[in-house]
Amino acid sequence: MAAAPLLELRRVSVAGRGGVPRLEGVNLVIEPGERVALLGPSGAGKSTLLTVANGLLAPSSGEVLWQGEPPARSRRARRRQQARIGTLWQDLRLIDELSVQQNLNAGRLAAWGWPRALLNLLLPLDTAANAAVLARVDLAAELLGQPVAALSGGQRQRVAIARLLRQDPTLLLADEPLASLDPRLAASLLALLLAEATPPRALLLSLHRPDLLAGFDRVIGLRAGRVVVDAAAASLQGAAGGLLQELYRGEDREMERETDGQSDGAGDGLRDGAPDDPSPTAGARPLWAAPDQ
Repeated sequence: MAAAPLLELRRVSVAGRGGVPRLEGVNLVIEPGERVALLGPSGAGKSTLLTVANGLLAPSSGEVLWQGEPPARSRRARRRQQARIGTLWQDLRLIDELSVQQNLNAGRLAAWGWPRALLNLLLPLDTAANAAVLARVDLAAELLGQPVAALSGGQRQRVAIARLLRQDPTLLLADEPLASLDPRLAASLLALLLAEATPPRALLLSLHRPDLLAGFDRVIGLRAGRVVVDAAAASLQGAAGGLLQELYRGEDREMERETDGQSDGAGDGLRDGAPDDPSPTAGARPLWAAPDQ
């Protein structure tokens, strides 16, 4: 029997303000080993899609399945699902007051449970493992004891990627992870994330730069909340590259739509210190909010 897809969205829609949907009828399947780039102009729904994919936002309609399973209802099963999904947010969601080491260990919380999670606030746990993931993002182990607030923007970005590696999830989701990095480091860290997406893992990474598609297997293009491109990355060359030009056609109008309050609302406009509100529509419930049994 073939393995179930790591992620499956079936006719997923998310309502938005003023009757404009954030997502509309999205069908998406991510298989183990796939490296998928998510492209689209600002306000297209990329961050909303990622927020639905990781379970923090329940769709208005449609289904979300992880490895063939719907969102779990019991606390224990829900924690197991959470441990298999790792997300690198655009606003990073690091805790400034805690040390780099404590932030890295946050990637293990779903697997650890509460007793060890509380101990993490008191003791420097798993120093060797944390030093190893810092080295993979070109940071020195000496930073482990530093508070995140003392880091530069580029260092914070790399710590957030290291936290994702520390979690070791099956499904890796990343929302514009290269935005504040210089070209050399961006290329290096993109190569690292792509290398992580070998079976049984997979990567779904949102980008705003079509020139960074080398290394991806597949491209999903969103426009106004709809999937308008779903193609092999290698096929989007030459004349076929016009599909991507069409995807970004009229982006200035999309940005105006965003500034008028019609943006994703799930991270595209967030910056460090901004309110942590992954939901693009008031009153939305996370998929994890089902009652325990």
